[in-house]
Amino acid sequence: MEGMNVTLGKEEIRLAEKSLETALRLGANKARVTLNKSLMELYGTLNGELDKVNHCLDRSMSVCLFVDGRFGSFSTNRLDESELETFLAKSISTVRMLAEDPYRDLPDPSRTAKDASSGKELCLFDPSYPELTSEERLRMAMDASIFKAHGEAGLISEEGEYSDSVFDSFVADSNGLRCRHTETSFEYGVEMTVLDKEGNRYSGYWWDSSPRLKDLQIGECGEIALKRALAQIDPGKVPSGQYTMVVDSENASRLVTPLINALGGYALQQKNSFMLDTLGKRVFPEWMNLVDRPHAKGFTGSRLFDSEGVATKETPVIENGIVREYFINTYMSGKMGMEPTIEDVTRPVMLPCTAPGLAKPEKMDRDSIMELVGNGILVTGFNGGNSNSATGDFSFGIEGFLFKDGKIVHPVREMLITGNFLTLWENLLAAGDDPRPCKSKLIPTLAFGKVFFSA
Repeated sequence: MEGMNVTLGKEEIRLAEKSLETALRLGANKARVTLNKSLMELYGTLNGELDKVNHCLDRSMSVCLFVDGRFGSFSTNRLDESELETFLAKSISTVRMLAEDPYRDLPDPSRTAKDASSGKELCLFDPSYPELTSEERLRMAMDASIFKAHGEAGLISEEGEYSDSVFDSFVADSNGLRCRHTETSFEYGVEMTVLDKEGNRYSGYWWDSSPRLKDLQIGECGEIALKRALAQIDPGKVPSGQYTMVVDSENASRLVTPLINALGGYALQQKNSFMLDTLGKRVFPEWMNLVDRPHAKGFTGSRLFDSEGVATKETPVIENGIVREYFINTYMSGKMGMEPTIEDVTRPVMLPCTAPGLAKPEKMDRDSIMELVGNGILVTGFNGGNSNSATGDFSFGIEGFLFKDGKIVHPVREMLITGNFLTLWENLLAAGDDPRPCKSKLIPTLAFGKVFFSA
């Protein structure tokens, strides 16, 4: 990869601009062009030996065309100027055969991003990335392996993957929008499998990710994954019933994502959301606060604009239990007769809290929250399951640990939690201050009361 232009070059940007001009010349009333370029390098190891190497380069352009009250979206990875006019002419011809759709439009220019011209405003691009060599990548992947040092601990398998990537996106429309987002990502993940004395296998996984290589905690992942695997040995039986549930910060976003999805315009418009008619209403406990913080410089998930080019901003999503925001893009705005916002939550952050009657400890990590609630089941993994987006009913397989007096007693496996998301969140006891910074959803350890577990 050395010497390669890893981000969009001037000629590629020129082609995108040319495509926009050509679309209008060929008969489109309005148009939006999105040009994406990505590069990913991956080095996988198995038991301390190199197992696979992947190199993936992708470049594509998508064009949204608004033609005589009709709309169509098309994409191509053949960015040859001599072919683009034919591609656009055929696309426009296809759109003219579609039914009219009066709600399709570009966002109002007053709503679009004006501060994303270079793509690097959020400090998500590591300037050292273009100089990273194959030898350095291989060395990091091999050095991260701990297999040969832990054979005596019952470790029988170690599967590790180091990867890095760069993503560059340029968006332009016929209303004058020009914005760009450029970011790098460095990641390492590893799964450890151990064997107990009876021959049973248990696995543990851990990973870390960062926009900057210097901040990647690659050396810790193997030890943490091994510890998580060993901790699962000798699980005990727990009878079915209601328990306090603590979910660690590695898995807590699994319970927040359905809420966010239910606040989206498509689900609401199709009446496939358990959050219908909740805007401005107190649906959750008054101590619950979820905010969107998309402009945190240097942190994963930050963005200055959505896919339409609409500017993001810090926004309360759930404020003191009240639903403050639906996520409505330009199209859904017209269909629903509602003011547009942005198309989705960008970087949700759950703020620390405790329910009335519970002390708020100075430190709000997983162990502190277990001490706070006393007894219950700590969930450290979800194993499949499903939820109903219209009703909010859910059923998830879990693994984790029984704890008493804030201390882990023994692991538990093959249990199921069932319930309804609205009821679950009504029983929120605490949210911690320990979200994983490598995630795009900043969700800390969570504790809920009265959760039904079945064995």
